[in-house]
Amino acid sequence: MGGNSEETYEEIVRGRKSIRGFLDKPVPQELLQEIVELACRAPSSFNNQCWHFTVVTGDPLDDIRQGNTEGILAGKPDSREFRKGGEIAEAHRHRQIEVAKQLFGEMEIARDDKEGRQDWVMRGFRQFDAPVSVVVSYDKELVGSDIAPFDCGAVTNALVNAAWSRGLGCVINSQGIMQSPVVREHAGIPDEEVIMICVAMGFPDPDFPANRVYTNRKPLEDTVRFVGF
Repeated sequence: MGGNSEETYEEIVRGRKSIRGFLDKPVPQELLQEIVELACRAPSSFNNQCWHFTVVTGDPLDDIRQGNTEGILAGKPDSREFRKGGEIAEAHRHRQIEVAKQLFGEMEIARDDKEGRQDWVMRGFRQFDAPVSVVVSYDKELVGSDIAPFDCGAVTNALVNAAWSRGLGCVINSQGIMQSPVVREHAGIPDEEVIMICVAMGFPDPDFPANRVYTNRKPLEDTVRFVGF
């Protein structure tokens, strides 16, 4: 499972999927550096390249996991630094429910299995026990502009595709930064940066059931308009 550097761009994009189960295998720093360097070829507005990556593993990542989950279980409020907006629209909520059904089906978590569902939620707060977390942040001086989040989205897409092309799997995960002060402390992220998102990364576990999930995309007629053709 996972792509390789000999695949075409189309094969990488069509083959990539979110990975939520990882092998207990360290990822070499040299490989991570290669992936980040490739991702940084993503476009950005006015070439501002406002993004920053903090790549965390080992004890600091375990400390983040522990602090994040302890905070959640203690009832601490969500302190993620990005704007979350209001209620999710019905169409978007429908797609969220569909992927949840796929995941719970593969994991054999029944609708009334409260313990199993709670365990799955806690996996998210632990960044799915991935060996690496990439925290994506941007320069605080750009707060209030939609450009910085847009650029972070572009570079994060490039990051997960670059990782897939090198045999690594990822899942973009905001639950893992639910307690942002914990992330900032243990990852050493400076106050001059806003924490945008994190990406759990590692070698995919081919036997983990949820890794079989390959999500559908809405039809093109609901996505694109062609004007003037």
